[in-house]
Amino acid sequence: MAAGTVVSRLGPAFTLADVAAEAQVAAGTLVQRFGSKHGMLVAMTRAAIESMRRNLAAAVADPDDPAAAARALVGWYAPLDDPRSAANNLAQLAFDLADDQLRGLMGEFYAVMEAELEPLLGRAVAAGDLPGAPPVAVATRILTATADGTAIHWSARPVGSLRARMEADLEAVLAGWRRDPDG
Repeated sequence: MAAGTVVSRLGPAFTLADVAAEAQVAAGTLVQRFGSKHGMLVAMTRAAIESMRRNLAAAVADPDDPAAAARALVGWYAPLDDPRSAANNLAQLAFDLADDQLRGLMGEFYAVMEAELEPLLGRAVAAGDLPGAPPVAVATRILTATADGTAIHWSARPVGSLRARMEADLEAVLAGWRRDPDG
């Protein structure tokens, strides 16, 4: 938790000492537990993967409403609904993508995101709620990519709230898929 707070505040320039101060522990405690800043980023990403799995699974477990997928994504990105925090987190993402291990973990993160959302979209397509949707795996990728793209664009041009923009963007995609392509 402390590491996420510090990344949101400082971006990739953060140090273990910054995290230690936020957590009110000695920096040596973090070095002993994680070994390095990289080790802490690996642990943070693994924790984010598990959090994503739990939160999205709970968010989409019961409803048959395809908008539940959009609400789940908006909820996941809600902590970035501050321009500075979003920019700092995206700057850290750029550093993570340059590291083979962290990039691999980000791939796992997105695979989990898609795996948790795909059954909900599959139920909606099977029920005829999204007659204009592409194949379910593609629809899932489109929704997650739209959420990511919205977060990136909003961090550069933070007009209104991220939550409102992401809700509007995802709903626009779903609205197109609700239309019957033959009718």
